[in-house]
Amino acid sequence: MYIMAGMTMSVPVGRVTVPSTKLVVAAAATVASSRSCINSLSNNHNVSASCSSASSSGSLASSAMSGTKLSLASLVRAPMAKPVGRAGGEISAMTVTIPQKLRGADLNGAPKEKHSQAVHSLSPEKRELFNSLEDWAESTLLPYLKPVDKCWQPQDYLPDPSSEGFMDEVKELQERAAGLPDDYLVCLVGDMITEEALPTYQSMLNTLHGTRDETGASPSPWGIWTRAWTAEENRHGDLLNKYLYLTGRVDMRQIEKTIQYLIGSGMDPQTESNPYLGFVYTSFQERATFISHGNTARHAKNFGDAKLATVCGLIAADEKRHENAYSKIVEKLFELDPEGAMLAFAEMMRKKISMPAHLMYDGQNEQLFDDYSLVAQRTGVYTARDYADIMEHLVNRWNVASVQGLSSEAQKAQEYVCSLPPRIRKLDERAQAKVKKGPKAGSFSWIFNREFTLL
Repeated sequence: MYIMAGMTMSVPVGRVTVPSTKLVVAAAATVASSRSCINSLSNNHNVSASCSSASSSGSLASSAMSGTKLSLASLVRAPMAKPVGRAGGEISAMTVTIPQKLRGADLNGAPKEKHSQAVHSLSPEKRELFNSLEDWAESTLLPYLKPVDKCWQPQDYLPDPSSEGFMDEVKELQERAAGLPDDYLVCLVGDMITEEALPTYQSMLNTLHGTRDETGASPSPWGIWTRAWTAEENRHGDLLNKYLYLTGRVDMRQIEKTIQYLIGSGMDPQTESNPYLGFVYTSFQERATFISHGNTARHAKNFGDAKLATVCGLIAADEKRHENAYSKIVEKLFELDPEGAMLAFAEMMRKKISMPAHLMYDGQNEQLFDDYSLVAQRTGVYTARDYADIMEHLVNRWNVASVQGLSSEAQKAQEYVCSLPPRIRKLDERAQAKVKKGPKAGSFSWIFNREFTLL
């Protein structure tokens, strides 16, 4: 068991509030009017740290899973739950909930997670499962990484400061960027800020029991993957940051403050130190960033900046490759432990996928992410339908509907995840039909507070 200083063994959690589902890439799953179709998670629960029977996956299946009544909340509700037993044998696991009040003060007013946080260790059996996967990870997972010499580098797509024509190249870049609309720039900045918060994502991966980098330089395949994945992702923020800087159209100091606030706030995607939950999350998230960067690439081309389109396309290709790797891990879990994998998939979808930049803050706008989400939705960079499409993609990729031999609880989880995508789409359509028509204006410090239409 892992217990943090000040943690209690039994705490009343009170109302559990999960941040609103966000548009990706940061990004989100919907505009304010339709956000409820994958949001509004709040329940009263008392959660105690206790030794109890647990799912052999180490995942926590919500008791709400048995509900079949269709409602906005029932599609996404994620109550904190104790570990539960499963057919085929019982194992012991420990869950500890960290109450909000023990987590310290805000960092200079920056947002922080509102839900109570939970961590738990895997059972010995599950740790052994992941230990047994090291050879598999080396032969299957690591090939998704590229040798450094074969990777593109940011400088390949930026003006060369050592060349005599540097200033001319910058001028050419700025002339192309002059045709980019402000709403597109906001989406591009949001993408970049999300990529720049990379230290948070590596920290998240290193919370996962059984796969984390135990020393910071572990020779295990899991440790190698985490470090090399981070190194590849690091190029994304570097390239977008420098590109936007050279355009001369954005307020870099405000952007840099936003990045610092975001990294300082951290992120708890409610994966609870559980690699089953963690790799469902990363599979979804990498798919989402692939879609978002792909859309910014298409928009850049339409706006006449072919080189920026290439930049965004390169990043999207990396995200796709990383998505395939993480999806392979969950695919393997469905092969070896279909019960545990099914419960984990359903649990993460009940909690909803909170996006990495949902705590973004620029020191001025406390609703920064919500405003950003509206822009991403309106411009089509990432939408509520994309959220549903990703779910459907993963259901199909992992052949979820055809998994057999499940307990009654896991069968209910199977029915839930398979039925969720069309429900989200239908609820989003209803929400959009009720949206009050008319422009909603706003401004972003990232672009010198220039005002434009958010929705």
